[in-house]
Amino acid sequence: MSEINKYFTSSYEESRTIFRKHLTTIQEKWPEATLSTKSIGEEADNTIDIIFSEARTSNEQVVFMTSGEHGIEGYAGGSVIHLFVEEYIDKIDPETTGICIVHALNPWGMRHYRRVTENNVDLNRNYIYNSSAVPEDINENYAKESDLFLPNGKLKDINKEKTHLFAQLGKGIADEGYQGIKKAKGMGQFEFERGVYYGGKAEEESALYLKELQRKLLSLFDRVIHMDWHTALGPTNEVTAVISEHDPREEEEIKADYQMNNIQKFSPKKVKGDSTNHFFKLKNEEYPDTHLFSALFEFGTFGTGKRAELRELTTIVLENQLYWEGAEKEKDRQWVLEEFQNMFYPEETDWRESVLKEARLAIDNVLTKEGILH
Repeated sequence: MSEINKYFTSSYEESRTIFRKHLTTIQEKWPEATLSTKSIGEEADNTIDIIFSEARTSNEQVVFMTSGEHGIEGYAGGSVIHLFVEEYIDKIDPETTGICIVHALNPWGMRHYRRVTENNVDLNRNYIYNSSAVPEDINENYAKESDLFLPNGKLKDINKEKTHLFAQLGKGIADEGYQGIKKAKGMGQFEFERGVYYGGKAEEESALYLKELQRKLLSLFDRVIHMDWHTALGPTNEVTAVISEHDPREEEEIKADYQMNNIQKFSPKKVKGDSTNHFFKLKNEEYPDTHLFSALFEFGTFGTGKRAELRELTTIVLENQLYWEGAEKEKDRQWVLEEFQNMFYPEETDWRESVLKEARLAIDNVLTKEGILH
């Protein structure tokens, strides 16, 4: 329990305060390390915080960790970065390795326990390399089932709402097939501003900032090793690495390389605006000689399979409806908020202990394979 109390926080401000204190620890190895903050959005005091240093002698490689791309998921991400600073930086050679750690890419979402930005944008659908190449109506599956994904009035009775939504989902699965629903969810959409999985009509401040940071690291270092921390996807209490098909290795090869059981590869054709796809595209187009490892690391909550996916989608849709339309009953509002937290930041001791255990596994295996740890 002491580890949980040490690493896991309950507010954006608390997590950010702890992150900023990491600078002193990091400066013991990288004396030139700096803390920079970037104000994001209209609400006061929402910032992206970055601790960065080049290598002391030669920029052979850099460890790059990001958190909070999906706001509420930043709590677990901040915990993992705290763990990394305490347990791993003494194993890294600062003479040849730089460091770049990022707290709360989506600070508004983290502060308000939402997944999206204040503009309702799913930030990980907002990194478009060539925005003119993505038509607004690209997600045909989503458009066909838009009544499923859009808010449709105030929540009146949560049990009836869930029953109705499951019936709609069942109809959608019957009409489009299970894969059709999955494609609609995974692709992201750029038409419906109040809908779930909205990628936005313009680049978010956070996305522009991360894209600039990606470019900076690719230009400065020969090798960039990027671990982006997320929650929800994959088997419960396990970590899953989600890797772009820009990585030429097959899933089984990646499993063997990093000694990880759960690997998912995804196609840029099926997921638009993803940050790792943008990272690889930028590297391939402008920095072809730079080595890049970039992956999302997800700590699973609801589990896998159709039942888990229906629960996940129901939760996302109901939370979005609650945000836009509200609820008539306080108990219904609380149920939706609690279920949303259960999906992205559960309070259960077992889950939080598994985050620390699985994070150690991922960090050990990835950074050892990539030649970072000594």
